[in-house]
Amino acid sequence: MTEVDLESHRRDVAGELRADVRAGLTAEQKWLPPKWFYDAEGSELFEKITELPEYYPTRSEREVLAARAGDVARLTDAHTLVELGSGSSEKTRLLLDALTEHGTLESFVPLDVSESALAEAAEAIAADYPKLEVRGVVGDFTQHLNLLPGTSPRVVAFLGGTIGNFLPGERAMFLHSVREVLDEGEWLLLGTDLVKDRETLERAYDDAAGVTAAFNSNVLRVINSQLGANFDLDAFEHVSHWNAEDEWIEMWLRARREVTVDIPGADLQVHFAAGEHIRTEISAKFRRTGVEAELAAAGFAVERWWTDSKERFGVSLARSVRA
Repeated sequence: MTEVDLESHRRDVAGELRADVRAGLTAEQKWLPPKWFYDAEGSELFEKITELPEYYPTRSEREVLAARAGDVARLTDAHTLVELGSGSSEKTRLLLDALTEHGTLESFVPLDVSESALAEAAEAIAADYPKLEVRGVVGDFTQHLNLLPGTSPRVVAFLGGTIGNFLPGERAMFLHSVREVLDEGEWLLLGTDLVKDRETLERAYDDAAGVTAAFNSNVLRVINSQLGANFDLDAFEHVSHWNAEDEWIEMWLRARREVTVDIPGADLQVHFAAGEHIRTEISAKFRRTGVEAELAAAGFAVERWWTDSKERFGVSLARSVRA
């Protein structure tokens, strides 16, 4: 079995969380970054979300990859597949199968902030692809892209529509940072959820079983655990809605009643009025023309654009071009 190399970059996780909590919860409109959903429990909850009947993005993207992974292999001749925010890497097996069959793939580099989730996924991949070098990188894909290993040509896969969690300015910075670590002619495979009717979108982020609500409130549990806060999770309710002007879903936590929270690890006390909101996530939805324009501005040329049969989700294969 291939030995798994887990490369962990030094991160002051408590310090990052402290800084985000102080910045977000002292703002006029309170906010928290969605990356803090993802401890071990949060990662498990998100995997459950992907299996919900209301949550179409995972199934839609899987349909595209099942149909087009062979095209990705043929067009890229990739020696290295890099996956950002790898999670369970389940959909990536479609790419691994195609690239392995194509005969060019030498290594797989999954990057994820959750060491436990990454180790589990990397071990499973190594067991099923014994000829493949598997080198997991524990890190934040907004900070550690310049440290990604792998032999050129590389394909960087950023799937699941996660690009939509960035605000427009943040997206531009992120895409530029990906381009900076790639040589000319290397590739980005990008998954983007597409604009569609309000009902479908809102149901996907407010499921009947309440899994998304539990996932949303997990950010408060993380702050309790890591910074010694005393958030009462029952004092906040999950809210999501479609912002038609900006074309993104917004997720919020709304205080059910007036509450004051002590956060010793951030040297902070926060007061919430009844009905006050914390924004925990945006999930932007895209149109093909917008995706192509944003990629072009970052130094990529879209070579292929694919959607699922219902045209709910887009996957673009873009080549890095001369600056």
